[in-house]
Amino acid sequence: MMPPEATPRFPSSSPMPRRASGARRRGQALLLAAALLAGCAAGERGLAATEAELAEPPPPAPVAAPRRAVPAPSGVYGAYLAGRLAANESDAAAAAEALLAALAADPDEPEILTRAFSAAVMDGRPDAVRLARRLPDSQLAALLLAGSDAQGGRWERAEARIRGLPRQGSAQILQPLLLAWAQAGRGNPDAALATLRPFVEAGALRAVAALHGAMIADLAGRAREAERLIRVAVAESGEPNLRLTTIAAGILARAGREADGARLFDAMSVGSDDIALTAGPAARRAALAGRAVASPVEGMAEAQVALGASLRRQGAPELSLILARLSLRLRPGFAPALILAAESLADERHVDAALAVLASVPAEDPMAPLASLRRASLLNRLGRADDSLALLRRTAEAFPGAPQPVVAMGDVLRGEGRHAEAAAAYGTAIDRLAQPGAADWPLFYARAVAREGAGDWPGAEADLRQALLLSPEQPSVLNHLAYAWVERGERLEEARGMLERAVAARPQDGNIADSLGWALFRSGDAAGAIRWLERAAELESRSGVINDHLGDAYWAAGRWAEARFQWRRALGLALDPAEAARVEAKLRDGLPAATALR
Repeated sequence: MMPPEATPRFPSSSPMPRRASGARRRGQALLLAAALLAGCAAGERGLAATEAELAEPPPPAPVAAPRRAVPAPSGVYGAYLAGRLAANESDAAAAAEALLAALAADPDEPEILTRAFSAAVMDGRPDAVRLARRLPDSQLAALLLAGSDAQGGRWERAEARIRGLPRQGSAQILQPLLLAWAQAGRGNPDAALATLRPFVEAGALRAVAALHGAMIADLAGRAREAERLIRVAVAESGEPNLRLTTIAAGILARAGREADGARLFDAMSVGSDDIALTAGPAARRAALAGRAVASPVEGMAEAQVALGASLRRQGAPELSLILARLSLRLRPGFAPALILAAESLADERHVDAALAVLASVPAEDPMAPLASLRRASLLNRLGRADDSLALLRRTAEAFPGAPQPVVAMGDVLRGEGRHAEAAAAYGTAIDRLAQPGAADWPLFYARAVAREGAGDWPGAEADLRQALLLSPEQPSVLNHLAYAWVERGERLEEARGMLERAVAARPQDGNIADSLGWALFRSGDAAGAIRWLERAAELESRSGVINDHLGDAYWAAGRWAEARFQWRRALGLALDPAEAARVEAKLRDGLPAATALR
């Protein structure tokens, strides 16, 4: 069967857009996540919440369930409990307000102090620095104070704080980077590069250490050393990345290799995903206009936001928000940190707060179009589809050659059930592609689903075939097209072969197993059908359609009691009214003899 509304979700969600990474990069991201979780989560327990290739995009995600009202603080205990409640619900603003009030009433209580500090950091409040000075054993406080010292030019003190961090948890990841920047701020680039050298030579941090070493060498005017290190960073990254490309293009240009930097942008600009939108002329101009990281303080901010993005991709939005806030203290208005903060807030269902943060991304920043796409997505999530579409239309007009805003319009329209309009939007996006490539198969798949929803099967079939021409082994496309043929009684042998390939590629997908079982059933192979449909029912036990299919196969094999059991089970699950009526008829009259051939 085809999963409900089985269509690709388009924009990606990284504040520094990137295409899908390989296993090696995922392993590094997991290492980073585990490290920071080990170092920070224990101290911030009151605030921390302890794709499939294709995701269903629209209909719009439901608006977050209303949070329980936070009781009005009444005395120190009332304020403390209100702050704890707000923190447990990830409402940093309310938590900070209540916990700071509790601390004012009882300034010497260590538990209140720790929680008030955490909430102040999460909410980006200036009180955090004052409170950090009272927490000498907190890693988070040390990181915050090191940044404050760096901003004040107190580099020796900043370096001492960083050296004092324990060699575990978050410090294990951030310490060498921050230490190198503190040494650079102290005017000693040799020491900074020596600090990073062991990590550049080997290990999981090679790419990030080389990147920061390149920026430090660039600031020191060592163009050739910066070039060597940035080439290591690019090679180790193995995937296009806006921030890395922007930094690299500037460094390469200052080393007399401007064409090499242009080629990095060219590689990013191919395709219909978000990263291609961010590789436009504005980003290229910004890369050459000046250094992407113009000071050691900005280098520290860079390290914090990059780690935060890695943590968010690993499902730790609270920790990524902390790092985004730390980064913004060092570099106010830093677009990658703003987008990371907004996405982390949205992950925690604080959509209005996320929208407010995104609105602060400067319009002239190269990442502004990405912020517009994120805002449109959040507006749609709030049920404000018209506002979302209006913003996307403005963005599409501002970037007339870019497919991404029009793709997002198609997603919103499809979620509203406006399938013909969605298909037209996807068609406009396809027209904006210079030359569709393998990475663009999801766009043709999206239009196929919209066309099918609009009743245009020939158009949908043509798009599914085109998606397979671009990427022949996509399991979801193989499943969708083959299942449609099976339902129509067409090309059963070809459909069966396609489904066998899809099952081999995705053996744990119950929908694909169901499709193969259903193809066998329609071909008259009841025994083979039962084997695959039972497997599908194990994988997707709550699917009414799969249980209905299994009942049909049992009936065809003469196992009538089991068939009726599956049909009754299917009726208790999600079925549309027409399907439910058919199942009720089968329970009453049995399976018509011609069903397997219809």
